[in-house]
Amino acid sequence: MGFETCGPNEAMVVSGACHGKPSLISGGRTFVWPGIQRVQKINLNVMTLNVESVKVYTVQGVPISVTGIAQVKIQGQNMEMLHAACEQFLGKSTREVHQIALETLEGHQRAIMGTMTVEEIYQDRKKFSKSVFEVASSDLVNMGISVISYTLKDIRDEEGYLLALGMKRTAEVQTEARIGKAKAKMESGIKEASAEEQEMKAKLANDTEIAKSQRDYALKKAGYDMEVNTKKAKSDLAYELQAAITKQKIKEEQMQIKVIERTQQIELQEQEIARREKELEATIRRPAEAEKYRTEKLAQANCNRVILEAEAEAESIRMKGEAQAFAIEAKAKAEAEQMAKKADAWKEYQEAAMIDMMLETLPKVAAEIAAPLASCKKVTMVSSGNGAVGASKITGELLDIVCRLPKAMEEMTGIDITKSLRAR
Repeated sequence: MGFETCGPNEAMVVSGACHGKPSLISGGRTFVWPGIQRVQKINLNVMTLNVESVKVYTVQGVPISVTGIAQVKIQGQNMEMLHAACEQFLGKSTREVHQIALETLEGHQRAIMGTMTVEEIYQDRKKFSKSVFEVASSDLVNMGISVISYTLKDIRDEEGYLLALGMKRTAEVQTEARIGKAKAKMESGIKEASAEEQEMKAKLANDTEIAKSQRDYALKKAGYDMEVNTKKAKSDLAYELQAAITKQKIKEEQMQIKVIERTQQIELQEQEIARREKELEATIRRPAEAEKYRTEKLAQANCNRVILEAEAEAESIRMKGEAQAFAIEAKAKAEAEQMAKKADAWKEYQEAAMIDMMLETLPKVAAEIAAPLASCKKVTMVSSGNGAVGASKITGELLDIVCRLPKAMEEMTGIDITKSLRAR
């Protein structure tokens, strides 16, 4: 008899006598009968899994590699999960349990990657991690393993897809920055022009007040002068009065000129603002739209050109094949007609034609027979004293050979040339 203990990171499974089913103890002690009861332990420590999925095709067909970090452990507080874990892993090493959990998580991670796009995985990592966590938890819980956490650690690809996404976003940000800068510059110009306009209006109002004060002063001075010089001559009074009126008109004209000048300056500022807006439109927006239009038209033109070239080549091949077939057919017909005519001619004039051919051939045969003699430089004749001797002997032998040719022809062809010639 004795007590068996286990730490808070272990669980004991006691089986044998006095136990209808194994007793599970998580972090404690129990009484054990040696020999008739058996004690087994299972590790409850947290396991860190480096879940690596290499070259998994997403829903778009783009291969990427993903690395996730998961924290899992065998649940010791829930008796049902602990019982399931004991059924699955009791007697296995921590390394084996680690490998089983890793393969399960990796399979779920690959499955989730196949249902999402690269952009969704890259931009919404929280959604991806949550999906893997939920699917893996529901599966591992049946093994008595709980998933404490799952985090997407790294996303990479060997095709340059993520780099292209980054370059595209960088270009968009740069374009937005240029547009924002242009808008800020435009707004700054508008505000600057508005400030200048307010300044001009204030200066104009100030000049107007000064002119009014000067006019009032002049009028009052003229009145004072008129009262002081009442007794002066009417001509002098009239002169002074006219001078005052003339000065007043001149000042009013000057004020009108200044008002016109300020108005023109304001109009120039408004025109400059409009010019800057058109310049922005011409230098940034329209070139971008024109480039887009040009690119689309070039792509469409290339597509049409390829289609037309393919159709022209197919038509050329078809016409060439028909021409060759027609030529072969015509040549075959001509040769057939020629052979038929030749056969009919031979059939009709067989014997006469053969006689003509033989007569044409006989001189050639005689020439061939005489050719060896013509090439000899010296001939030695031996005679027994009976018969001709010399050139007449040789000529007689050649003529004898030629005279034997019709008989040889008759034996080969069955046609008696001599008889046929006599008949003709």
